Amino acid sequence: MIFMDFEKPLEALYEQLEKLKEVGEKGEVDVSDMLRELENKITVKRNEIFSKLSGWQKVQLSRHPERPYTLYYVNTMCQKFVELHGDRFAGDDHAIVGGLANLDGQTIVVIGQQKGVNTKMRQYRNFGMANPEGYRKALRLMKMAERFGFPVVTLIDTPGAFPGLEAEQRGQAEAIARNLFEMAQLKVPILCYIIGEGASGGALGIGLGDKVFMLEYTLYAVISPESCSSILWHSWDYKETAAEALKLDAENMLSFGLIDDILREPLGGSHNAPEEMANTLKNHIKTELAKIIDQDPEERITARINKYSNMGHYRRLEAPAAETPAKRKKT
Repeated sequence: MIFMDFEKPLEALYEQLEKLKEVGEKGEVDVSDMLRELENKITVKRNEIFSKLSGWQKVQLSRHPERPYTLYYVNTMCQKFVELHGDRFAGDDHAIVGGLANLDGQTIVVIGQQKGVNTKMRQYRNFGMANPEGYRKALRLMKMAERFGFPVVTLIDTPGAFPGLEAEQRGQAEAIARNLFEMAQLKVPILCYIIGEGASGGALGIGLGDKVFMLEYTLYAVISPESCSSILWHSWDYKETAAEALKLDAENMLSFGLIDDILREPLGGSHNAPEEMANTLKNHIKTELAKIIDQDPEERITARINKYSNMGHYRRLEAPAAETPAKRKKT
């Protein structure tokens, strides 16, 4: 088990718990009462820690190395998953996975970023940072879903689209923009879930849908706290300040009207009870799909476009009255 810096008090309690279990297994001593007492202490301490998380601490949780990724959720939720590869133009991007899945008898197209579960796989998956061919592969699968009438579910978990020179040369910005344009007009339902990091255009490239949801300890922002700190203060030292200022957590995103709801995670985060989180996500997908599956496609597209058109706040400024020559002279 990996503990974040702010979870250090829990680490000491877990060490005591493991030692106590070892004593109970090796000896003939009944330690059940002591185990219960220690487990209660862990629950109380965890509640205390997680009741007052800062913005930066939520960022750390969204990046927790033991946090479930897209393929874990897909393989846990679905009875069958057939992964499809390639964008039919340049190649196959391993940072974005997608294909056909059977969700309790309903065929869906699921697409998501995959970071990798160890060092070797993280390199293979490019740490979840997609190239243009990843977004074009995602669009190909969405168009296939539209052709056959399958709903689309996207699972978002990326620090951003890959910022390399070669990605820009192959049209990174165009690929993301094209996805936004096409997703706005897709005739089938689209549900988007942020399951970890939802940063920058990398998240938006598969994040435009009828409904957008965030897991409790995830982030959704135009830029990462580190990059924000680097731009404003020319150093990463202010990343915690940036995380607070960006208001990138689920509660703030819901209050701004940028997402539709929050999926509560098990106490301590989804990595502490991944199967429970997968079951929660599965039930939520089925419930939300049932609400919009029978909607008229044209009404669905109109509602989707209106949803994004109504985001944000603005006010119209009246143009200043033209100055007369006399006023200009006096000034």
